[in-house]
This record gives sequence, C-alpha cells and structure tokens, in this order.
Amino acid sequence: MKILGEVLEIFSATKESSGLPRPKVESLNLIKNYGIEFDKFAQKHLDQTVMIVGLKSYELAKEFNIDLEFGSLGENILLDFDPHDFKVAECFKIDEAIIQITQICTVCNHLSIFNENLPKILKGHRGVYCKIIESGKILKNMKVKEV
Repeated sequence: MKILGEVLEIFSATKESSGLPRPKVESLNLIKNYGIEFDKFAQKHLDQTVMIVGLKSYELAKEFNIDLEFGSLGENILLDFDPHDFKVAECFKIDEAIIQITQICTVCNHLSIFNENLPKILKGHRGVYCKIIESGKILKNMKVKEV
C-alpha cells in the first residue's frame, strides 16, 4: 500500500466541549457502525462520522490573513496532504482503521465566527466526511495509506 502522508493532529467533540475549535485528544477510537468513541456526534450520521482536513485548508485561510488554530475547521483528523485530491468512495488506511470518503464537507456559517469571509474562502476546500469501514485506534504521526 502506498503511503500518502501522516496524521498531524487529532480532535474530538467531547461531551464537555462546545463549538470550535475542537479540542485535541491523545487518540481516536474509531468504531464501525458507531462512530468515534466518546464523541458527542457518535451514532449520528454514520456516513459523516469522521471529518478529515488537510493542512492546505489552513494554508488557504492564511493566504487571506486568517490565522486559525488547528481544530477550528471541526476536523477529527488533520492530515499533511489534501484529502480533496481524492474522490468520494476512496478509502484511507490508518493503522488498522479504514475510512471511506462519503462527501465533500459543506462550509457552514459557524466558521464566520473566525472571519465573515472564511465560509466563501473555504467553499469546496474545508474537508471531507468519511464513514468507518474498519475499526481502529488513531494516534498522531500515524501513516495514512491508500487502500
């Protein structure tokens, strides 16, 4: 399997957290047909249970002088490559976990709390939603492979 890149940071919408940016976590336990363990969005919208974002999305915001803290885009996994270079239905393997792209993330107006122009700037480049095909634990610095 070809290595595409690696996990830079991981985040979870814990029950104690509210809004953006999402808090960093030590690990993500992805559970098939459930979602992310301890995430407040688990068991809801299983086709959108994991959101992945590439560093390029933050760099795009920076080009417009918008400096965002990682986790601000609502991602669970921040990657060092752009997931938008892949198509819906393509899969990534991170250790034992396999996730499949289900849709391009729509840009919600929640992002305007950082800058009113951010939703327009990131339209089509905020990130992608994935569903969990195989369960597994995700840690920072793990390699992401093409399936």
